[in-house]
Amino acid sequence: MTRMAQRRMDTSPTTLDEGFARLSEPYRRELVAYCYRMLGSIHDAEDLVQEIYLQAWRGYGGFEGRSSLRTWLYRIATRACLKALEGNGSRPLPSGLGGPSDAPGDPSGPRLPEVPWLQPAPDALFSADPAVVVEARQTMRLAFIAALQHLPGRQRAVLILRDVLGWRAAEVADLIDTTTAAVNSALQRARARLSEVAPTADGVTEPTDPHQRALLDRYAAAFENADIAALMGLLTDDAVWEMPPIPTWYAGRETVGRFLATRVQAVGDHRMVPATANGQPAFGAYTRDHDGVYRPHALQVLTVTAAGVARVVAFLDADLFALCGLPPALDATGDTGV
Repeated sequence: MTRMAQRRMDTSPTTLDEGFARLSEPYRRELVAYCYRMLGSIHDAEDLVQEIYLQAWRGYGGFEGRSSLRTWLYRIATRACLKALEGNGSRPLPSGLGGPSDAPGDPSGPRLPEVPWLQPAPDALFSADPAVVVEARQTMRLAFIAALQHLPGRQRAVLILRDVLGWRAAEVADLIDTTTAAVNSALQRARARLSEVAPTADGVTEPTDPHQRALLDRYAAAFENADIAALMGLLTDDAVWEMPPIPTWYAGRETVGRFLATRVQAVGDHRMVPATANGQPAFGAYTRDHDGVYRPHALQVLTVTAAGVARVVAFLDADLFALCGLPPALDATGDTGV
């Protein structure tokens, strides 16, 4: 008796539940990563994967094994992502909406909560295999996820499946119910568009680089000591600073430095706790309130090159702290025992 025949004979709800959970769970992390790349929101990706697994569980009794379970799950996930992207499928960063401000002394502008902003993704939510993390790092960087926002949904899916996950054109065609020629055409258009909007990753250092670790220590110390001159010395000439959901952003070391001088003014007002997101170094930036307790202010995700800090995206979203394993508050000494 074949395994498929045995499976069809044993279709009790308990057996199906146990079998589905055992066989499908190993794919959950990679599906979250796939949906995050598609949607640009870690919250939406996690919610959608829950729905995908519910849909797959409901249909598992009819799964005939004509494709692998992984392929079947990706088919469900792709359809769910494309449906979610209907209407408004773009999640920008402030730098994707307009030019930089050259008046850092002015208020940084109102927040735009109605804009579906790009979100960072904590490394811990994805593969625990260090080799997989290293391999996937370039395709998890914020710059790459932001560039994907410029692609229509189907082109986005084709590019991720082909260039990131390494699927064959015929496999992708079968997955999205089209022809191999259509997949190759969509991939060509997606690559061309991506080359127009994606900044190069030349000079980006790896998180384990000793020079980067030392630079990050100096960066945190400069923030905590309100040392603007030291901060500026760590920035590249063309450094960028942006703060979703505030649409205003700044470009150039001098402009960014003048902006930071209006926000980082007193020694001890800030505490910086190291984290990682999107395969990049990050900090949970805490600010001291009137009770002396440090509260979450922004999750800063840094792009570091051999020349220094090239970009900081400071996400003004306290909900991201828990996702990155950061404490909800720090006491006056900087400890987490609040």
